[in-house]
Amino acid sequence: MKFKLLIGLIFTVITFVHAQAEQGDADISLYTGTFDVIDKEGDDKTSLFGIEHKNPNLFRDTILGKFKPVTGAFMTGNSSVYLYTGIEAQYGIGPLKILPSFTPGYYEKGDGKDLGSVLEFKSEVKIGLDIFENSKLSYSYSHISNNEWGDTNPGTDNQHITFSKNF
Repeated sequence: MKFKLLIGLIFTVITFVHAQAEQGDADISLYTGTFDVIDKEGDDKTSLFGIEHKNPNLFRDTILGKFKPVTGAFMTGNSSVYLYTGIEAQYGIGPLKILPSFTPGYYEKGDGKDLGSVLEFKSEVKIGLDIFENSKLSYSYSHISNNEWGDTNPGTDNQHITFSKNF
């Protein structure tokens, strides 16, 4: 059931992105990495795979930096799913980009780690490097937690490598 939900979500995102790509308005990221990277017992540590979408036309340049909405989803090797949407900032030093983000979302534990609530908050810092025209390779470190709103709040730290392409 959860796998079908993720496949349906990915299909919807790809359809939406395809429509935007025809207009030149899509920034798609695919990423893979480790979920619960600092798990002491090692029983919840697993792989993750995700997809993320940003619309470059929605960048807002402010005195605090460039901001844009970000939407995405990932699935772990233990069938946990996280669907999220939020905001990402962008700061650049030449081809190097620093991208902090905050994205609340829906978490379903599947056979994986119980984070204590379906409402979780992801804080992330991404360091990216422009590698080709309209392409970026990045390393991310994130923390997902429910801010003590759930029954428990074990949280999880994750890391991943991202490839982004602007169409």
